[in-house]
Amino acid sequence: MDIWEVDKLVLFLVFVIPGFISLKTYALLVPGPVRNSGDQLIDAVAYSCINFAILWVPMGWVEASSIPTQSPIAYYAFYLLLFVVAPVSWVAMFKWLRTRPFVTRMLPHPTGKAWDFFFEQRRILWAKITLENGTVIAGRYSTASFATSAPCEDQIYLEEAWVIGEKGGFVRPKNGTAGVLVLSKQISHIEFRNSQEKAHDATDATPQ
Repeated sequence: MDIWEVDKLVLFLVFVIPGFISLKTYALLVPGPVRNSGDQLIDAVAYSCINFAILWVPMGWVEASSIPTQSPIAYYAFYLLLFVVAPVSWVAMFKWLRTRPFVTRMLPHPTGKAWDFFFEQRRILWAKITLENGTVIAGRYSTASFATSAPCEDQIYLEEAWVIGEKGGFVRPKNGTAGVLVLSKQISHIEFRNSQEKAHDATDATPQ
């Protein structure tokens, strides 16, 4: 059997590629556990069929028109839209819809972990990380900071490590450091403060 025959390539494009693109797009937008290739293939075919069903009418109209012969560029652009742009758009729309309050009241949020939900907001904050042994690490979580997402192990990098005063306030950045990296298995809990708040309390103004 020659897999490079035109009819087999067309079937592959129609029933696998759009769904595969949708799966990869969803994995980027909604991180989660890695699934085995068998399940992904079934899902890819199913999503490709949905994409094909939605665009059946415009595809039939294009094929019945003079566009294939008179405007090859427009013909190519249409199928680029059909096989690439549309599968990405369906996923983006679905993810947006799943995160609306009126939907989350009935269905679970697509983001499975509170860790991912919080850090995907990309807010600039002050953070106090309390470890299991009671040690407190303070720092600034900003544009150069980073937090991992599923399925990776939870880790957080604070671009600035700060000295904490006796009253618990942020006193000053630690000298000579390039931030701090903390593994989630060491963390008891994290307290965040809005970036608009002052970095230090007046009672903690004396450097430690």
